[in-house]
Amino acid sequence: QVQLVQSGGGWVQTGGSLRLSCVASGRTSPFGDYGWFRQAPGKEREFVAGLRWNNGATYYKDSVKGRFTISRERATNTVYLQMNNLGPEDTAIYYCAAHSGLILSTRRLADSYGSWGQGTQVTVGS
Repeated sequence: QVQLVQSGGGWVQTGGSLRLSCVASGRTSPFGDYGWFRQAPGKEREFVAGLRWNNGATYYKDSVKGRFTISRERATNTVYLQMNNLGPEDTAIYYCAAHSGLILSTRRLADSYGSWGQGTQVTVGS
């Protein structure tokens, strides 16, 4: 089991930036897949960005491409989500998630991930 502890988030004005962090511990795998998801009130949890740990390959939800960047820091087992040019539509609780060895077609599905962070609120004000 992988334990994930998140930090970051908060309130920011439209057009501002925030960075989320997710530190992994426990049975981490060099072939792990890490993802950031978000859930707005009354909506389902949706995929935002993903990263494959061993080669750093990244992929994004279309609406965040060019604004959000997922990255990793090997030395500290940390995954980041840098969010720029935020808008009210980005307001949600953000979760990091991890699983080992997902196939490509499942990496954007929340049900594919077995480990989750505690969630952090991101609120974008106008």
